[in-house]
Amino acid sequence: MRRRIFTRRSLLLLAGLAMSSAALAPARAEATLTPADRGWIGRIQETLNQITTLRARFEQIAPDGQRTTGVVWLSRPGRMRFAYDKPSPLLLVANDGKVVFRDEQLDQTTEIPIDRTPLGLLLGAHIVLSGDVTVTGFSHENGLLRLSVVRTATPGEGTLIMFFDEKPLALRSWIVVDAQGRQTQVSLSQIVPGVATPDALFALPHAE
Repeated sequence: MRRRIFTRRSLLLLAGLAMSSAALAPARAEATLTPADRGWIGRIQETLNQITTLRARFEQIAPDGQRTTGVVWLSRPGRMRFAYDKPSPLLLVANDGKVVFRDEQLDQTTEIPIDRTPLGLLLGAHIVLSGDVTVTGFSHENGLLRLSVVRTATPGEGTLIMFFDEKPLALRSWIVVDAQGRQTQVSLSQIVPGVATPDALFALPHAE
C-alpha cells in the first residue's frame, strides 16, 4: 500500500527536491545582467538543451549534512533516476509527471508532482532560461559559472543554483534552496553523456 507519510529522513531528502509552498517566502528579484552575462546564459541554455541522456556518479549533501552517493541517470524530457549506493535503502525516480521516492527500510513510498520540484526545470523538453524562468543571480569567476533561477510565477517557492565548468561548458553540480533556506547539494562526477537509458530504469517504485 502506498503511504504518503513524510518521515524525518524523507523530508530531509525531499527538501532538496520539493519546493516549499510557504506563503511568506520573499520573492526573488530578477538579476541585473550585462551583455556578457546574457551571452553566457544563452550558452548555458544551449548546453542544457544538448543533453538528452547521461549517466553520472553523484554525491548528495542533505540539509542536515548527511552525505549519500549513488548513480544518476537522466533522459530528457521528463525522466531521472537516483539510485543510492547500498546500504542506503533509498531510490528516487522522476517519470510520468511526478517524482517518486522509495525507502525500502521504512517500506514507504512518497510522490510529489514534478512541477513542484526543481527537477522540472532541468527535465523539460526545451529548457528556456527566461519567460517562465527568472534568472536571479549569475557570476563567472575562475573558470566556474554560477546561475540561480526561480519559477517566474512562484518565485517564493525555492531557488535552483546551478554550477558549470567553463571549459568545456558543462553542468557539474546544483544546490536547491527551499523557502525556509534549507539547502541540498548534488555534485556530479564521471559524467557520461549520450548513454542508453532503457525504459525499465525509470519504472516508478512502489510498495511491495
